[in-house]
Amino acid sequence: MRAVFEWMQLEALYSAEQTRALDRCAIENHGISGAVLMSRAAATALDHLLLRWPHPLLLQILCGTGNNGGDGYLLADQAHKRGIPVQVWQLGDAGKMRGDALLARQQALANGVAVAAFHPGALRAEGVLIDAMLGTGLTGEVRAPFSEAITLCNQSGLPLLAVDIPSGLCADTGRRLGATTRADMTVTFIGYKRGLFTLDGPDCCGILVFADLGVPAEVYRQSAPDWLRLDLDLLLAQLPSRPANAHKGNYGTVLVVGGDYGMGGAVALAAEAALRAGAGLVRVATRAEHVAAVIARTPEAMPVSVGSGQALKPLVDSADVLVVGPGLGQSPWSEQLVQTIAESGKPCVLDADGLNMLAAGRVLSPRVRDNWVFTPHPGEAARLLGCSTAQVQADRFAATKRLQERLGGVVILKGNGSLVTDGTRGLLCDYGNPGMASGGMGDVLSGVIGGLLAQDLVGLDAAALAVCLHGAAADIASEQGQKGLLAGDLMVPLRALLG
Repeated sequence: MRAVFEWMQLEALYSAEQTRALDRCAIENHGISGAVLMSRAAATALDHLLLRWPHPLLLQILCGTGNNGGDGYLLADQAHKRGIPVQVWQLGDAGKMRGDALLARQQALANGVAVAAFHPGALRAEGVLIDAMLGTGLTGEVRAPFSEAITLCNQSGLPLLAVDIPSGLCADTGRRLGATTRADMTVTFIGYKRGLFTLDGPDCCGILVFADLGVPAEVYRQSAPDWLRLDLDLLLAQLPSRPANAHKGNYGTVLVVGGDYGMGGAVALAAEAALRAGAGLVRVATRAEHVAAVIARTPEAMPVSVGSGQALKPLVDSADVLVVGPGLGQSPWSEQLVQTIAESGKPCVLDADGLNMLAAGRVLSPRVRDNWVFTPHPGEAARLLGCSTAQVQADRFAATKRLQERLGGVVILKGNGSLVTDGTRGLLCDYGNPGMASGGMGDVLSGVIGGLLAQDLVGLDAAALAVCLHGAAADIASEQGQKGLLAGDLMVPLRALLG
């Protein structure tokens, strides 16, 4: 099954500065003026607005003083020319507007667009709101009058379209910078901003629409983005099919290690997930008390009672891939098992309490293994980095890179918009849903990664495919409702996705 994925077809994700560089390249090297790009942005945003809300009684456009506001003014002008009632609310000192944004305002005023200064009672209770207040250049906390306007927009109950990015959202990190608009639709331009896909981004942007504004492909070829957006269909299309004479020995043996007292369900979930991901054989090393339960749930898995690291060693020797951490605990028994695994040199997926013992310095070395995959959630990542969970979440991209530099191998930072990196390539997975906020989901992910590694996928490929399968399976399972979604509900969709 070995495949080394080709990543070139994946969508690029850009920081705010990288997007501005694309913009400059289009203007300086390809003769597309800033005014033309602004006009195209306005036309595209208006077209998508009218597709979603075909007959608006009124468009209320809130404009800032930068280029985002310029987009808003041109949108207002184009809507006015179509006979759509328009009201522009100006935020900030219009006297500070410069360049293309100033020209856009002057054009709208010259063509009779209604423009007035924003004030707390300004918004009318009708029509569609358009957020053109704060663009990708925002770095600090949102201040008045923008914060008041954002709050009023969110409280209005009116549909809202964000131009390029919801105001108050950090384009680089997906973090809310104080008050942030909650859009029903965001039309983003030139490049996908990476903050739209992780942390708070998906909650703020609503339906996301992309427009390249006719920027030539050559502009994008001159750029080397740090992060790419994963596409499950593209990955699955690159997996070879199984030959007719396949047998279980072709698809590897996974050993799942964990399940201290009271936590046997975790290893059972991981073992079943490894099997559903296509592993040939799966063994489970766990406490004696859990052996019967594992057999009852998944008779295809082969559980073995282990009481020490010495008892574990023969099982490790016979495995191709190790999955360590589900229900592991942090007892002396747990520590013995991890130390035995560390000495083996085998490919390994390290999760849960395996990560916590690593963070505490109880096992392994600061830079661990290049053939390991580490799967921390933000709390575990914070312990590994010696910082707070809030600091991890403040810049998930930077935190993922720091983790990989410390640990080696492949790191998956789980969460809304999970991130995967091997230190060379960064990948973002935006499959999944809030129903996954329940126990056992991480155990399933670990099992899937192990099952794919056992089939001879390289670390980054296995991790990338696993996070996509995991999230997509949860999306399928959540069609019956997100609340009450269980980790075990992912097993059948996992198998169906892999075909």
